[in-house]
Amino acid sequence: MARFIGRTRPRGAKRVAGLVLGWLLVAIGLAALVLPGPGLLALVAGLTMLAQQYEWARRWLQPVKTRAFAAAAHGVRTRRNIALSFAAVLVMALVGVLWGIQPPAPGWWPLEAQWWLPGGWSVGSGLIVSALLAAAFIAYSIRRFRPRSAPDAA
Repeated sequence: MARFIGRTRPRGAKRVAGLVLGWLLVAIGLAALVLPGPGLLALVAGLTMLAQQYEWARRWLQPVKTRAFAAAAHGVRTRRNIALSFAAVLVMALVGVLWGIQPPAPGWWPLEAQWWLPGGWSVGSGLIVSALLAAAFIAYSIRRFRPRSAPDAA
């Protein structure tokens, strides 16, 4: 059993809800490391929730948090990085809209038409929400990590 220093340990439904949400955020964060989305930030959020219950989560939280904040600071270091990040967000949102609308499969598509943009709005809305979250995280990173006299070189 892990030691819980400084606070009382959540009990009952609060504990279960925290564990479920924490593990869900960790799973989303791991998936978002290779898929579109803020992977490190979701990992930080999940580990923060799990750190209330587990010693190992407290140990992992600080290194992951440090890497997430370093990546966020690097991403807004130059105007070029910021513009590319917002361009990627826009592309992700437009792909989400395209996915939801589901135009017919183009002639160059090598597979059957049923494999063209499967999932419809369930997938498209996920991409749009991911784009909105990414835009919010970029704006947060600009406010938090970009110095007033940041260099504009690429």
